[in-house]
Amino acid sequence: MTTGLVIGGGPAGLMAAEAMALAGLDVTVAEAKPSVGRKLLMAGKSGLNLTKAEPEAAFLAALEEAGPALSPIIADFGPEAVQAWAQDLGQEVFTGTTGRVFPEAMKASPLLRAWLGRLTDLGVEMRRRWRWTGWQDGVAQFATPEGVQTQTADVTVLAMGGASWRRLGSDGAWAEHVPIAPFRPANIGIAVDWSEPMAAQFGQPVKAVALTAGGRTSRGECVITRHGLEGAGVYAVSRALRDGAALTLDLMPDLSEERLREKLARRRRGDSLSSHLRRAIKLDPAKRSLLMEFGRPLPDDLAPLLKTLPIRYAETLPMDQAISTAGGLRFTDLDDGLMLRDLPGVFAAGEMLDWEAPTGGYLLTTCLATGRWAGRAAAAYASSEATARR
Repeated sequence: MTTGLVIGGGPAGLMAAEAMALAGLDVTVAEAKPSVGRKLLMAGKSGLNLTKAEPEAAFLAALEEAGPALSPIIADFGPEAVQAWAQDLGQEVFTGTTGRVFPEAMKASPLLRAWLGRLTDLGVEMRRRWRWTGWQDGVAQFATPEGVQTQTADVTVLAMGGASWRRLGSDGAWAEHVPIAPFRPANIGIAVDWSEPMAAQFGQPVKAVALTAGGRTSRGECVITRHGLEGAGVYAVSRALRDGAALTLDLMPDLSEERLREKLARRRRGDSLSSHLRRAIKLDPAKRSLLMEFGRPLPDDLAPLLKTLPIRYAETLPMDQAISTAGGLRFTDLDDGLMLRDLPGVFAAGEMLDWEAPTGGYLLTTCLATGRWAGRAAAAYASSEATARR
């Protein structure tokens, strides 16, 4: 029987395994950690954002320069297909007001359990605590609790993730064995050297703001943490921030500068500045703290500062704290089926590829789509090779 090997048990790897098993291959998944889908479960803690319900052109535009290479892959398994796949696993979904799609359970665990049940029914074998260490005479080699093991296969799909969240399994160590574009953090927060008074705001959300960096503007929210600023609003402009772009914060994006100036002119006698900002424009404690942290000495006319508050930051946070990474296997080193040109029969998927996506469902959908694409291409390659040998 034709055999397939998947190295990596995240979303891309499991989808590749499903595609190969459905094509009739005898599939083994090798996962370095004690369990599969660990990053998927972590993502689901705050609500598993499966995909973004929007036209294909808009989805691809969010993938920027990787869009052309990923276009046929997303066309084959895009937002609508992801929703149908989840529903087929018994997970009903709903679409939020921003177009983000979630399972009704919100968590990842019910979906993952159903998925693993399907893979078991398809005969997929899981080998946990098997860490890939490279090739030995063209055969995949692993460090395991039982010592060094090898696994032969007719085709292999590599799906070991990028270089963030190493405790969940994505440590980028595989890059020692293949040439890549250098890893860079994506969807990452920024490090800020806070003054002592800011400690009272650690953990507080900063809601309804607009962040601008490098010509990009993100409307959303972020969180003040001990280390700096994190959250979806920051992640959306982090591509510019990692290159050192200046960051400004619009604390009142729903009010024009002129309207702010009018409201701030009506100050009650005896009001402190803090009370005046709270009464006149409903500036909450987190926003007032940021204004004091980055705006001093405060000018008489506060309106322009409230609209473009400069945020001083040291750098982006360490790559291991990034939601995802840019860099990895270049599309020019892969064929249209995501097979490595220098390694016939070896394919790659997910965050191992050199692309980056914003949060909001783009990342998970593309991992699933590339996993399915690579798995189906691997099965087709194995079939063609078997035919050629006959």
